[in-house]
Amino acid sequence: MFALGVDGLKEYIKTIGLYNAKAENVHSTCKILLTEHNGEVPSTREELERLPGVGRKTANVVLNTAFDHPVIAVDTHIFRVANRTKIARGRNPREVEDRLTKWIPDEFKKGAHHWLILHGRYVCIARKPKCYLCEIEDLCEFKDKTPLPS
Repeated sequence: MFALGVDGLKEYIKTIGLYNAKAENVHSTCKILLTEHNGEVPSTREELERLPGVGRKTANVVLNTAFDHPVIAVDTHIFRVANRTKIARGRNPREVEDRLTKWIPDEFKKGAHHWLILHGRYVCIARKPKCYLCEIEDLCEFKDKTPLPS
């Protein structure tokens, strides 16, 4: 990917949002991985967060999926599900992450991370949640539940 250069990367990712900045970050990250990490992705949050464009959420995704660390990455979907269901209410992603980390046993964190994202993406969606498809609808405390479609 580094050999493609920034413009070459843009051709592959131009259909996603903010692709110009992402191409720059990916290219810079590749350079750092090659020069400082022998081409390997680092396995600590601190090292990951030093890479361009990598914040806590992205670091947690990498730690969870690539290195099997028992961490939860809180994106907008997980944030919404956690607050609507009151599983782990919080005013910001870090508060939700801390509560989910405390509440979910380590052996379920890898799966829970993905289950919550998928639930938020396809069932507990932002504008018109599909409460009629929800497996935990009876436990949900979201006041604006949606009825069955007509």
